Amino acid sequence: MPVLCDYHLHSHHSGDSSESMEAIVLAAIEKGLKYICFTEHNDYGYPAENGDDPETFVLNVDSYLYELLALKEKYQDQIEISFGLEIGLSPENIRKNAILAREHEYDFIIASTHFESGIDPYYGNYYTGRTDVEANRAYFGATVQNVKAMQNFDVVGHLDYVMRYAPNPQSYNPSDYMDIWENLFEFLLENEKGIELNTGGLRSSFGSIHPAVPVIKRYREMGGELITIGSDAHKAADVGYALSEATDVLKELGFKYYSVYQNRIAEYKKIL
Repeated sequence: MPVLCDYHLHSHHSGDSSESMEAIVLAAIEKGLKYICFTEHNDYGYPAENGDDPETFVLNVDSYLYELLALKEKYQDQIEISFGLEIGLSPENIRKNAILAREHEYDFIIASTHFESGIDPYYGNYYTGRTDVEANRAYFGATVQNVKAMQNFDVVGHLDYVMRYAPNPQSYNPSDYMDIWENLFEFLLENEKGIELNTGGLRSSFGSIHPAVPVIKRYREMGGELITIGSDAHKAADVGYALSEATDVLKELGFKYYSVYQNRIAEYKKIL
């Protein structure tokens, strides 16, 4: 039986989605999922380009929670809906992010890095003026720095997110950066935090889950057991994307359980 959860979902409450929350819930029910978590974006200091509003990724948490609670009650007999947040990390917004993380009673918080040196790889110019390895190491190093500075979270999101927009994703060799990953995993294990398996990279030119399989393998070898699974869907059609593939990867790497969350406490679900 594949994993029956999706713990990385975005609706119109996130600045990069126009999908309704109810459409996402209905898609999850139709696909037989038992557990979902909305993880709406909040990115203070997001480097808006192309004329975008710099407040695009500042979340109205009260509005989001109001709608979520209504759907939670409406569909309580069909699916478990959790209240999550994806915090975009940056060194200059440590205090604001810490305040945001404790202002509401979230079920689950993902800590993600979406930009480095003021550039989001999404815009296509992140690699300009430096080699692929230089750009990758800068992004991965920033991820570790950001995570260590912001400790109020549950898992780290899409660790090699930068590869979705890399000009030469086929040149990526995760072993070249294993020193960075091991540094991060030591910190996560010491602080009882986890990582996510994010299937969103399969929908990009990267063509792989995040993080790449060798990175998850090293996490497992170091003793990591806490892992969540999410599609990073921004539209209903992508809810539950590639969960069978995610299940196969986890089983091959020796994971016996995946996690869902209530009140910031992990509940371990057996992978059958």
